[in-house]
Amino acid sequence: MRRFLSLVLFSFVASAAAQTYPTKTVRLISGVTPGSASDTMARILAEKLSASLGQPVIVENRLGAGGLVGAKWVATQEPDGHNIMMYASAFTVSTLLNPGLDPKELAPVATVATIPTILITPPGKYKSHTDFIAAAKAQPGKLNCATAGSGSATHMALERFRAAAGFEVQNIHTKGAGEALTEVISGRADCYFALVFQAQKMKDSGKVDAHLVSGPKRTALMSALPTTVEAGYPNSDYNFWVGTLVAAKTPRPIVERLAKEINALVQSPEISDRITKLGADPLSLSIAEFDAMIQRELKENAELIKKAGIKAN
Repeated sequence: MRRFLSLVLFSFVASAAAQTYPTKTVRLISGVTPGSASDTMARILAEKLSASLGQPVIVENRLGAGGLVGAKWVATQEPDGHNIMMYASAFTVSTLLNPGLDPKELAPVATVATIPTILITPPGKYKSHTDFIAAAKAQPGKLNCATAGSGSATHMALERFRAAAGFEVQNIHTKGAGEALTEVISGRADCYFALVFQAQKMKDSGKVDAHLVSGPKRTALMSALPTTVEAGYPNSDYNFWVGTLVAAKTPRPIVERLAKEINALVQSPEISDRITKLGADPLSLSIAEFDAMIQRELKENAELIKKAGIKAN
């Protein structure tokens, strides 16, 4: 009986909190530098959420450890929905590579977008992805492939594709996308899974060749390119998503309110168009679907990390 009354009281308090939420400035915490895709999406959302929530919504950058610094900060704040983590699929990688944050410390709210990555190679070096794979198989572990850092989306996309296609390469972990692109353009690296808007720009200027899309579907920016799965490599795609999470003990009514507001924005023509222009595909999932995706990725990534021997930077 006492437990029942406690649950009723908790439900009442949570419902009351949701009705008055928010009562002060809401912070969207970005774990990446200003100007990057997910940070830009955070700023797009903040602008519109301020109006729909009736309180100022600001973006605050807390950098470090692949987003874990910002995520840990959100996880340790008062679980009242006033601090929201703008994270990406790195959440299901960084938490496995670093012991600083248990994934259970954050609760999923809403997805925002997926960002395709593109297999690029030095201009004129490989006529197709099959030529590249053949060269890699002929010289196991001899070809160099760049990444934007160990455990990054560009690295995980490479590892997923490499495992599915059955070849070995030497990973060249750089300090970021700019350096990784330079390695391919110069010919020092044989491949890189670049973010689609970077790949498009480099291909159009003749600085790289583009072959395949690593993602759940083709991308509108480079619609002629097939996905890695379409090319005949099952389970080779990497889903680079961007979404929002809050402290795990945040009352469910507040989580549902945020999910409703964010999904409405992502589905609106204005925000959807702005996300698309960033080279991303708008993505709206229910809380349950988002949570299921996270749990699936944690399992899959744990297996891949172990098999590929991936270590934190």
